[in-house]
Amino acid sequence: MDRRRVVAMVSLVGATVFWAGNYVVGVVAVGEMGPVSLVFWRWLLALVPLVVLAQLTERPDWRAVLRRWPWIVVLSLTGLAGYNLFLYAALQYTDAFNASLINAFNPALILLASALFLRQPLTPRGIGGVLLALVGVLVVLTKGTLAGLEGFRLGPGELLMLGAIGVWTAYTIIGRRGPKLPPITSTAAQALVTLLATTPFVLAGGLEVPRSTAGTWSLAFIAIFPSVLSYLLWNRALTVIEPGRAGVYLNLITVFTAIAAVLMGQALQPAEVIGGALVIGGVALTSARRG
Repeated sequence: MDRRRVVAMVSLVGATVFWAGNYVVGVVAVGEMGPVSLVFWRWLLALVPLVVLAQLTERPDWRAVLRRWPWIVVLSLTGLAGYNLFLYAALQYTDAFNASLINAFNPALILLASALFLRQPLTPRGIGGVLLALVGVLVVLTKGTLAGLEGFRLGPGELLMLGAIGVWTAYTIIGRRGPKLPPITSTAAQALVTLLATTPFVLAGGLEVPRSTAGTWSLAFIAIFPSVLSYLLWNRALTVIEPGRAGVYLNLITVFTAIAAVLMGQALQPAEVIGGALVIGGVALTSARRG
């Protein structure tokens, strides 16, 4: 396996670690401000670091980036604004772990969308990897028993998460088909458009701010790790790995969210260990190449 592909795979793992943190910490943040205010603050705080990093490492031609504005707008409305608005709204009705379980169905959507829009073949290995990962999620969801299905219902939070994975699928496919902009530069431009798009709603409804130290630290974490680092790692990896293969890594969000729950004092059940192992196995199977 070549070095670029190894780096891309590690980047995808890193992105999902920070996105899992977004789920856990996001519960605290949405307890103190609404989804629109949270998205606005998130990208306002992340914009300057993104621009500085882009200028230092990529030295982009910003006028050339501006000429790609239709792609930037669509990517912003799906990946940065749309996904996070759905996610934070969902976290007002459901817990982080349950939201991450719904998110684990995203790779299947990305795989199908890649076959439909990018003409990427549905290989047996790719399908097997996604199915294995989904079985792992199902094991966690049902606590290893069929009777566990009785306790799962799609409420408002789960339905909002379905909207989130829908727009993230669109973001991933569009990002692959769009112009090959430098990843840091692209994320910075998308952050600016997201700010412009959410500003009218903030002006109309009022801008909420964190009301406690915990809320402030939660916002700071979200602005740096899931916002700056995760998007950079994800977009950089997509220049090497196909969306269908990259998408299966989103299952790791569930695993890392479960680990975070344990670190916060929740007991880890055997079904969660087995399910997490199956998810990781599915990621490895989908990512592996023949020969």
